[in-house]
Parts: sequence; structure tokens; C-alpha cells
Amino acid sequence: MTRLVDPFQRTIRYLRVSVTDRCNYRCFYCMPSQGMEWEERSEFLTFEEMTRVIRLFTELGVDKVRLTGGEPLVRRGILDFVEQLSALPGLKDLSMSTNAHLLADKAEALHAAGVGRVNISLDSLKPGVFRQITRNGDLEAVLEGIDAALAAGMEPVKLNMVVMRGLNDGEIEAMLDYAHARGADLRYIETMPVGEAGIGGTDYFMPAVEILARLKQHMGEELVPAKGGKGAGPARYYQIGEGPVRVGVISALSRHFCDDCNRVRLTAKGDLVLCLGQEDRVSLRDGLRSGLDDDAMKAVIRAAIDRKPRSHEFNDDTSKVALRHMSSLGG
Repeated sequence: MTRLVDPFQRTIRYLRVSVTDRCNYRCFYCMPSQGMEWEERSEFLTFEEMTRVIRLFTELGVDKVRLTGGEPLVRRGILDFVEQLSALPGLKDLSMSTNAHLLADKAEALHAAGVGRVNISLDSLKPGVFRQITRNGDLEAVLEGIDAALAAGMEPVKLNMVVMRGLNDGEIEAMLDYAHARGADLRYIETMPVGEAGIGGTDYFMPAVEILARLKQHMGEELVPAKGGKGAGPARYYQIGEGPVRVGVISALSRHFCDDCNRVRLTAKGDLVLCLGQEDRVSLRDGLRSGLDDDAMKAVIRAAIDRKPRSHEFNDDTSKVALRHMSSLGG
């Protein structure tokens, strides 16, 4: 098999697929205050088109796919789509990122259809703070969704907390206690300047080194580096004693994670985004809808990977990512 290798000898094995740019939440660091101009549904790839693209990627060595949004559970037909993907022989790991608002009623069916694990955004355990961050999100519904994912047997269930100084940083320790009590993994994430909303979110920036210092003070000698230290993604992991729960810190700004980047992103419109922190992208929808066969589409994908940059530019020129929104990229 000819694998996808970028100009810096990184093998691409991970594809994040945004199935929609729509979301039932309006997190202030993800969506601009004036709202979004939603794409026409005809602009979106159909699930059949997405399945074809993902199949081509698996034939090129990608074996890990994450479904994102927006919020993936708001798109109709998502369960059938998951079942289509689960049938792809080269796909070993199918996961989903969600805000969990709709997960309580869908977790069991999603797991049965093929979603092995979920990442869930949870920035606060205080209803008032949660509403402020999400612009009127329902914390109770999210907590029910987390419990449903755990009960369904998804493993691991990962909670993602974007830490914001002066807003939710007082809950760093409480979030760890909450995750540990439930057997869920937890990742603390620095704010990232993606889109207008994300750039505004950096006003609340708190570096990973401070977050980690708080965790070590809270847990003492119980918090130890996890075996392997770094996972397949950007987090550096720790664990609590010999237990299974892992705690990660993602330092997008203070200590970039680009050297081991093994991923690209497909937007709902069919654009292949080569780096979260740069604007460069390649349309795959054009090729799909102009009738290119599989070999020609694979050539387009390979040519795109040849353009993947070495690293993001979060610390250099935020204007280059100011026009894109995290809500359409899926993180």
C-alpha cells in the first residue's frame, strides 16, 4: 500500500471529518458573536460522497477517522452514515467529537453502529458559567450524555476542557475529580486563535505549564507521567497512580505539537484542510462532482498532502486564520 507521507516525512493516518458546520451551541471561543452565515445544504458533501472520500483515504493508509462538526449529532442520517463507515475494511478506529447535548438518547445506538469512543466538550461544571461559555447551553443534558456514553461501553470517553483564565480556571481541580470519579479521560486545552471568535478567546489564555502545576499540587505524587507519555494526538498524558484514567494537557500555543502531526481535516463542503493553523486547503468536492475516478481522486489527495506545512502559525500571524471558524473545522 502506498501511504500518505507529507514533505516532512510524517505519515498521515488520521482524518477528521466535519459532517456539518451547524451546531446547537454557540460557544463564544468557537463562533463569532454576530453569528454564522450557514452554508447551503447543497454545498455539503452527501454522506455517500463522504463515504467515498473516506474509503479512498483508508486505501491510502488512513485507519483512524473522527466525525466532528459543528455538532455531528444535529445532521440527519448520522447513524446510517456511521454504519456505512464501519463497513470499510481499512478503518480501525471510528470516533466522534460532540458537545453531548443530544448524546443521552443516541449513545447506545452510536456505539452499536460503530463509534468506539467519544470526545466531549465540557468547559465547566457550574450551570451559570456553562451557559455563559456556550451561550445558553444545558449542562444537565451534557452530563446525562456523558453518563450515557460511559454506560454504552464507549472507551475511552474523553472530556475536553478549554481552560480560560478568570472564567473557568477555578474549576481545574474539580474537573479532574469529576472525570476521575467516572473513569473518564480528561484533556485540558489552551485557547487557540482560530477564527475571529478564537482570537478573542486568547484574551483568557492560560499556559499549559500553569495548568499542570495546579494538577500536580492537587494530586501530589499520585499524578505521574503516563506510560508512553504522549498519545497519538497532541496531548501529553499523565495518570493517577496505577489507574486507567489519563489526564492530558494540549499546549497549542506555548509548546506546539506539530512535529508529530499525522492528521488532516475534511470540511462538510469537501475542502481538505491541511493544518488547523493555516489557511491552505484543497477542494475534493470539485473532483468528486466532476466525475474523477478513484485513481484520479487519490492523485488529488496525494498532491494535497504534498502541500501540508511544517507547522501552524498561531504564534506568528493570526490574521491568516482569522477568517476561518473553529465551528466549521471540528477542532
